[in-house]
Amino acid sequence: QEQLEESGGGSVQAGGSLRLSCKVSRYPVRDYCMAWLRQAPGKEREGVATISAANTTYANAVKGRFTISKDNAKNTLYLQMNSLTPEDTATYYCARWNGGGCPPLSAVFDAWGQGTQVTVSP
Repeated sequence: QEQLEESGGGSVQAGGSLRLSCKVSRYPVRDYCMAWLRQAPGKEREGVATISAANTTYANAVKGRFTISKDNAKNTLYLQMNSLTPEDTATYYCARWNGGGCPPLSAVFDAWGQGTQVTVSP
């Protein structure tokens, strides 16, 4: 059974930082393109960042503020979020892509977790 377990969300003031984690079970993260997605209230789910063995990609809205990384030994995906703004308020999901390489951020990913809530106040 698929298992991606996100944690690290919370409430912060604008300008603050959070680090999200996603513990993955049943397959090695090194073998897949992994991603962070988010969904704000009343909006569609959107891609935030992807990471493959060789590359990272970021949505324009988070470029320069967020960093995606993974620890293959811990089989865990991370998202370091700095300089947060109220527009970053959303539920954040980690996700997996089954195909080779990483797809565009607009792709529908193959599996994702239950999500962790991030709330940024002005």
